Amino acid sequence: MTQRIEDYAVIGDLQTAALVGADGSIDWLCLPRFDSAACFAALVGDEENGHWRLAPKGADRCTRRGYVGDSLVLETVWETRTGTVRVLDFMPQRDTSPDVVRIVEGVSGSVEMAGTLRLRFDYGSVVPWMRRVDGHRVAVAGPDSVWLRSEPEVKTWGQQFSTCSAFTVAEGESVAFVLTWHPSHEERPGRVDPHESLRHCLEDWASWAAHCTYEGPYRAEVMRSLITLKGLTYAPTGGIVAAPTTSLPEELGGVRNWDYRFCWLRDSTLTLGSLVAVGYLAEAAAWRNWLLRAVAGDPADLQIMYGLAGERRLPEFEVNWLGGYEGSVPVRVGNDAANQLQLDVYGEVMDSLFISRQAGLAPEKHVWNLQLSLLGFLESTWREPDEGLWEVRGPRRHFVHSKVMTWVAADRAVRTLENDRSLHGEVERWRAMRDEIHREVCEKGFDPERNTFTQYYGSRELDAATLLIPHSGFLPPDDPRVLGTIKAVQEELSDGPLVRRYSTAAGSVDGLPGGEGTFLACSFWLTDALCMTGRHEEARELFEQLLALRNDVGLLSEEYDPVAGRLLGNFPQAFSHIGLVNTALALQPRDTAG
Repeated sequence: MTQRIEDYAVIGDLQTAALVGADGSIDWLCLPRFDSAACFAALVGDEENGHWRLAPKGADRCTRRGYVGDSLVLETVWETRTGTVRVLDFMPQRDTSPDVVRIVEGVSGSVEMAGTLRLRFDYGSVVPWMRRVDGHRVAVAGPDSVWLRSEPEVKTWGQQFSTCSAFTVAEGESVAFVLTWHPSHEERPGRVDPHESLRHCLEDWASWAAHCTYEGPYRAEVMRSLITLKGLTYAPTGGIVAAPTTSLPEELGGVRNWDYRFCWLRDSTLTLGSLVAVGYLAEAAAWRNWLLRAVAGDPADLQIMYGLAGERRLPEFEVNWLGGYEGSVPVRVGNDAANQLQLDVYGEVMDSLFISRQAGLAPEKHVWNLQLSLLGFLESTWREPDEGLWEVRGPRRHFVHSKVMTWVAADRAVRTLENDRSLHGEVERWRAMRDEIHREVCEKGFDPERNTFTQYYGSRELDAATLLIPHSGFLPPDDPRVLGTIKAVQEELSDGPLVRRYSTAAGSVDGLPGGEGTFLACSFWLTDALCMTGRHEEARELFEQLLALRNDVGLLSEEYDPVAGRLLGNFPQAFSHIGLVNTALALQPRDTAG
């Protein structure tokens, strides 16, 4: 039976991540990186496309589950007629090779366990050759090899191109499985002690969590979101992926299925702001440094997203042998939106570097010259139409959010020069550019009849991204145009606390068939806007309704379907968790500020 998106939890080692279902099955895992081909792809196909299930014999769904403390170690408890077991799933931070560790512990009575490991490399298409080597089951196909062993050794056998296992665990006993990936041309990987790895993993997470300075009323929710963001970080470079999955649909059975295993510039400002605000300056610096490496070069070539190490080529193709999550096809790998023109990213980069300076992150000498280069390009380009924040696949438009963010780029340059007289730059030039953009947006992007900013110049459609106008500083929160925009979004794009990005009705700008769910990040933006305009109790009420949409282990996807009552889109989603953290910070009482 297909698991709902909210039935999954995530484990990871800061270089990749796996999704573990409430039925005990790992249905998604890419090795060795987030953006590598999946060896378990049942999430967007079926069991024949790869999974690893470990559960009591005959059981369908666990009794309860949760993370151990402030960590990414997942504890799944199964209460059966004959006894109770718990399974600890985690991925140790790696030295060289990635490992998945699953420890089964007997809690009471005696429980018969059953396991099925079905490895399918290259997104579920390649069946590996299996053999036994020194107590391991070894799977090899092309460049990939996976080694599986158990401590103590349990009975395993091959069946229908899978490795099956059966064993019994009594109270006080444990059986540990270690699955290790490494390149097939290299020597066998070193052995990992599963129990020592568990101890170190929990210690590492506890130490990291202790650095959080947030002490507000939503500490548990904020901490879980921060741990999720840390888990989505590619440690070697500091890049943060939008999500560890591809093609979880924005509409069940629809075509809006995209690969999110890359790093978006749109996330940069909000991510940096949240990391700095809660005390994670090292992570903020790593993200800033990734950003600087990724955007280096000709400013005309600035992309909206990059690979984990700043790779620029992310070609999109369809994986036609996968049936999609609940029949939602196509399943896509890569993302052609990387080639779009989105003017807002120039503002995101400038704002991120402005925040970095304010936070005291050590500046590099070349950074200001890079910023001036970006501004010089934007000065001649900001009047052009673009595809906008939401990566529409229809015609380019003069999107209001994009224009506001070009204003942000000029504004942050002006403020940087005003704050640091040692920097060179033509402050009057950028001030004039800032003022010109402001006048045009207020003239062409605002509908005076309805008292709201619109999606693009001349449009009557709305865009939830305009909720960010007061946050950007473009207009003060008490400006009547801001208040009118909030009111219009609530009336036309909202369903209770939930907000759609924009209308997807026939003839909408995005050029795609079908619809989508409400967008959780936009829902947090509405809460923020209400808070900024003094409607604190209403904002708190909406925020707590949004918190109730998290799954049982505190995770959010990109979207939510209020009719079906289900999470939609790639999972877990960094943008949603960044929104949660920033809203909690906006709502916290001043005397508890971190």
